[in-house]
Amino acid sequence: MPEFVATLLAAAAFCATLLLLNALTRWLLQLHLGPQDLCENGFVQYGGALVVARAAYRRAPVRLPQP
Repeated sequence: MPEFVATLLAAAAFCATLLLLNALTRWLLQLHLGPQDLCENGFVQYGGALVVARAAYRRAPVRLPQP
């Protein structure tokens, strides 16, 4: 069960971060503050979301083995 919870938390963190980064990217592009190569659903957004998901997965509760 803890593995399922950890995976669920990591997936939720990935989705939430991707949505947040896409919204931030769209806002920067509308204000003409971002570089021309910045695009929605690009490498920066997926990379950032993967980093956050990995951090969430590592911080998930771990069940210790019973002796």
